[in-house]
Amino acid sequence: MKEKQTRKKELLRLCGSMEQLAGVRRIEYQDGRASGLRCALVDNGLLQVPLMLDKCLDPAWIRYKGMNLSFLSKPGLQGRNAYDTAGEEAIYSIMGGAMFTCGLGNVHGCRQIDGVDYPAHGRIRTTPAEKVGTDAFWDGEDYRIRVSGEMREARLFGENLVLRRTVETVWGSGEICFRDEIENQGAQPQQLCFLYHCNAGYPLLQPGTRLILPEQSCTPRDAAAREGMAARKRMEVPVDGRPEQVFQYVMADGGDGETFGAVVNDERELALCIRWNRRQIPFMTQWKSGASCDYAMALEPTNCDFQGRAGQTQLLEPFATHVNELRFCVVEGKSAIEQLEEESERLCQSLSR
Repeated sequence: MKEKQTRKKELLRLCGSMEQLAGVRRIEYQDGRASGLRCALVDNGLLQVPLMLDKCLDPAWIRYKGMNLSFLSKPGLQGRNAYDTAGEEAIYSIMGGAMFTCGLGNVHGCRQIDGVDYPAHGRIRTTPAEKVGTDAFWDGEDYRIRVSGEMREARLFGENLVLRRTVETVWGSGEICFRDEIENQGAQPQQLCFLYHCNAGYPLLQPGTRLILPEQSCTPRDAAAREGMAARKRMEVPVDGRPEQVFQYVMADGGDGETFGAVVNDERELALCIRWNRRQIPFMTQWKSGASCDYAMALEPTNCDFQGRAGQTQLLEPFATHVNELRFCVVEGKSAIEQLEEESERLCQSLSR
């Protein structure tokens, strides 16, 4: 307790500026497809996370102690493009990243529904933030880093949905937390679709990397997924042209809605754990890509089934708000990974009680 109480004073005696250890600064990229992309670069001493101001405050990557944990697709880092929402062309704008937020009108592939065209994974993922705030400050004995902003998905004679996002972490922590408030600021009920596409990549993701999932049930999307059901939780060596596999889960929880999924690299004794609450986010989709050059695994907490907007979706009443909270937690060490396995077993066992 004494060490905790004197932490702030000791650090301030040692540091001329806390930016020696942690902080947040706005940066702008200057070449290639990333030219003009603005980010709030968060560094808490363990985690480095660029939050893209021009793309829904989504994290371009997560690096832990300098090592990349996330997936970047072949197009690479890029800002906003003319083709972001241009039908089938929108696929060229999907860079992956540590997370991209799908929604709010649709979450899946490009399609037309009720005469309205919806781009791949929706429009919110390429919507720039406004009312952006960045801060790094002492909160008691914790040095806290916070970024916030607002994104709006709206059209004349149509929806008016606002997403207010707050991202927080603490110096020396292996966690970063996303809190989204989604409000219907229109006078008509609106279908609400969201999916948090959380992407793991090399070097965390290698042959042998596995998942820890407290699953209640799992449904394959198609024939390719049905063929891969038995091996869905483990990555194999990359294979040229291997088709993607997609599964959807209902996760177990202990009665309070809290659940998680983890991508585990046993060789490195490292795991990326994603935590959320089923009362806010009822399902999780898994995307597994074992193809050469497109080698990725995603855990995707969502409120939609495979059909997205074309299926059964949540209805957000006029002026109502829905809140989602998502935590990325880096877990290091064999014993800490074993604790995740024990937690998963406890949650699964709670189903039979």
